Amino acid sequence: MKIQNAIALVTGANRGIGLELVQHLLAAGAKKVYATARNTASLDALAKAHPARLELLTLDITDAQQIAAVKARCTNVNLLVNNAGINRHQGFLSAGSLDDAQAEVTTNYLGTLAMCRAFAPQLDAGGAIVNMMSILAKVTIPGMGSLCAAKAAGLRMTEGVRAELAAKGTLVVAVMPGAVDTEMSKGFQGPMSSPAEVAKAVLAGLENGDEEVYVGDFAGWINAGMKEDPKVIERELAKYLPG
Repeated sequence: MKIQNAIALVTGANRGIGLELVQHLLAAGAKKVYATARNTASLDALAKAHPARLELLTLDITDAQQIAAVKARCTNVNLLVNNAGINRHQGFLSAGSLDDAQAEVTTNYLGTLAMCRAFAPQLDAGGAIVNMMSILAKVTIPGMGSLCAAKAAGLRMTEGVRAELAAKGTLVVAVMPGAVDTEMSKGFQGPMSSPAEVAKAVLAGLENGDEEVYVGDFAGWINAGMKEDPKVIERELAKYLPG
């Protein structure tokens, strides 16, 4: 995937990793970037600085009508970056109800899948889908258990979408950072990457044609440990209980 002259759509683009992805895409020479979020007000100044190359669109990836409207507007997109997601920081048993778990699955898994289904038909050879997962797609931290379950489902979905699009030559990338210094990782006491570090790794992975991108020491530790002895990693992360 060549970033130069790419036409990209980024979800959850109004802060954190999404905002850095938009800025890095523009700096790398993307021809056009559609920056989408439920509220794009924080992007107004950036859009004014790039009036011909940056367009802001309202999008809730759990809303089928909004997805359809964005799809109809963005028929020239050849790079879809699924970044939108939520983390309610809930355990499986300690949560008061299933509401937060349902919201996490609806956004992090089903919303991402809906975006893939909407834009896959227009992505051919040279095009790409980037799904922002998490290293927690491979193992659970109990303090954010339903997030891990949703990201695990997202990773399996990413692998399936990759297989379905292989004949077209469309690159499908799973990005699995460790903890990142954003609202999603609030309260985490371990090492964290910056949003800019993640965005830089995503673009490098696209240029390299990588199907999996790992970012940060925490992600590297988990990925290596899951290959060597998954139970060691599971027991270590089990210490991070809810509350």
